[in-house]
Amino acid sequence: MKRVLILALAALLPISPVRSGLADSGYTRTRYPIVLVHGLFGFSRVMGVDYFYRVPEALRQDGAQVFVAEVDPVNTSEARGEELLGQVQTILAITGAEKVNLIGHSQGAPTARYVAAVRPDLVASVTSVGGVNQGSAVADKIIGSVQSDASWRQAALGALSALAGRSLSLAQLYLTINDLTTASSLRFNTRFPQGVPAEPCGSGAAEVNGVRYYSWGGTTPLTNPLDPVDLPLAILSKAFDGPSDGMVGRCSSHLGEVIRDDYRMNHANEINQMLGMVSPFEVNPVSLYREQANRLKQAGL
Repeated sequence: MKRVLILALAALLPISPVRSGLADSGYTRTRYPIVLVHGLFGFSRVMGVDYFYRVPEALRQDGAQVFVAEVDPVNTSEARGEELLGQVQTILAITGAEKVNLIGHSQGAPTARYVAAVRPDLVASVTSVGGVNQGSAVADKIIGSVQSDASWRQAALGALSALAGRSLSLAQLYLTINDLTTASSLRFNTRFPQGVPAEPCGSGAAEVNGVRYYSWGGTTPLTNPLDPVDLPLAILSKAFDGPSDGMVGRCSSHLGEVIRDDYRMNHANEINQMLGMVSPFEVNPVSLYREQANRLKQAGL
């Protein structure tokens, strides 16, 4: 019984599998470099902690060439996409590669989609992880409240500025959050429809203009009792009529080939946050990135 309790507690602790010291097996060695793209309020590294926690090193250990993009944490997907395009061109110049594999979380998904749409010759694949591909009910609620309540505007500004870790204007925040609403996402998808499902909650085209499209996401806001992010995401999930990861609805996460849309993960778990405190009853999210790299490898990407 004591051993069972120890193992159960260990499963809840912020620990992800580490393969340091093992020989490179080539399992994740894709043909083209992998570029990880963060979402809204995202970062490459803060206080030594990666946004994609332990993901880059896990991919590199078995052969992948990995870069982490650094785009504006608060801006529209198109503006961020232009920044990402410049970084992709730099990566290609550095590596000598012809294309990259883009993996975007949250707003990182439409950011990556923009690059693939305007320069498909530079992109081998786009993978959406909990991507805001058809808008977020949370963004809808925030914009609706901001438009109708002046006092709420100031409270929202303070909270979001604190979350972003910098002073932001109401106009800047409004523009960014509004960009992630259902209505704005529909307009974005009209201009950049590649991989977007034609039917509600369906799959999109798996390949468009030579670019492969994939997606996966979670639908469980509460996953680990030690994770301080779980409760806020559970509260935010009330904005949705159906299953969500707390920030993005199950169907909104769909893009191209839907690998799976109901992992026992919330929006933070999808990037192995907070510090690896994820569900002990689901596959570790780091392994999903490794599996995706191998999937890309098998597809010759």
